[in-house]
Amino acid sequence: MENQEKPKKLSLNVVSTKEHKGFGAGALDLSNLSSVIIDGDQAYIDLGAIHAKSKIERGIKFSTNKDDVPNGRKCWIVWVNVGRTEEGPFYSGVAACEMLVDPEARRGWKILADHVNKMDYALKGRIILDGLDEAEKNALRSSLIGHNAEWWERSGDTLKQGLA
Repeated sequence: MENQEKPKKLSLNVVSTKEHKGFGAGALDLSNLSSVIIDGDQAYIDLGAIHAKSKIERGIKFSTNKDDVPNGRKCWIVWVNVGRTEEGPFYSGVAACEMLVDPEARRGWKILADHVNKMDYALKGRIILDGLDEAEKNALRSSLIGHNAEWWERSGDTLKQGLA
C-alpha cells in the first residue's frame, strides 16, 4: 500500500480547436455550438444546456414518461451551430428539442437521446424546427438576430424560411 500509483484521469478533448490525431480523435468539436432556451415567448442563450445544467434544468429530476409531469410547462432547447464561409460566420445548424418542466414539483420530461441526436444534427448543419409554434419561432428568430444580425443575414434560406 505504500507505493501505489493513483489512477490516471482520462479527459475528453471536446472543446479544443487544435488538430488532434491521437486518443479521442474524431471527438465532437463543440466550440462552435451554443444552446438557446425557449420558454414561452422568451428565448435566451444558456450554454449550461450543453451539459444539461441550464438554468431551467437545474434542480429538476427528468423522466422519459410525459405522464410523470402532468403540470409541465413546454420549453425548448435549441442547439445552434455557427459555421464559417469566406464572407464570415453564420448560423449553419439549428435543431430544436422539446422538454417539459414543472419547477414547483421539481420534475421534468425530456428524451436524452433526442437531445443528443438533435445536437449532432445541428453540428452537421441541419435545420430542424419541428414542433415550434409561431410565438416560439418569433422568439428564436429575434434571439438569433439580436445576438448577431450579420450572422443571420449570411444564414441559409432554410433557416430563414423555417422561422418566417
